[in-house]
Amino acid sequence: MSAIYLTLTAVLCLSCTALSGPGSSGGVVWRDFGEAVTIQCRYHEEGQDSLNLQQGLSGKKSVLHNDGISGKTNTAEEFSGRLQLNGVFPNLDILIKNLTSEDTGTYWCTYMKFDRDSLLDKEVKGSGSVLLVVRGTRCDEQQSDSNNLILVSVVICAATLLGITICFLIWIILKSKMCTAKKPRLVPNNDVYEEMRGGRK
Repeated sequence: MSAIYLTLTAVLCLSCTALSGPGSSGGVVWRDFGEAVTIQCRYHEEGQDSLNLQQGLSGKKSVLHNDGISGKTNTAEEFSGRLQLNGVFPNLDILIKNLTSEDTGTYWCTYMKFDRDSLLDKEVKGSGSVLLVVRGTRCDEQQSDSNNLILVSVVICAATLLGITICFLIWIILKSKMCTAKKPRLVPNNDVYEEMRGGRK
């Protein structure tokens, strides 16, 4: 089912990329789990203030924001420690390492430019948008799930064995108390013997 979903997403995004015009050079990039991908953000005009790498068809999820003036870079939390920038602003290569299935999606390079006519920042699309498809799943996660299942089974067995042992010990203690609490044995009375002995004297 997920393979059909990924294929459908790839076709849809390719169509959107093809219709987006000559300013964007896009394509589908296939990677395996744990590999890396480089997104080449380019803009050939001058005057850009910042670069945003956005994820998703609507481009609402910000992956990276690079201020071209100060050089300061902000990264989304889920990409922290996995992004590397190369190049000189505004032409930057963004390397995303240790890809996961959650990284699958469309990535857009957008630039903010101050518009002197409206006195507002204007967003313009740069080239380098790609559709990233990450194949496979993490073997460690599957192994971890298997190990967790084994651990839970061992804990349940140990708890059951401990419960049986405690019940057995309680039963033995109660049984031994019942044995010691029995009525004292009647000692035969020798009154008849004493009387007979007394009568012989």
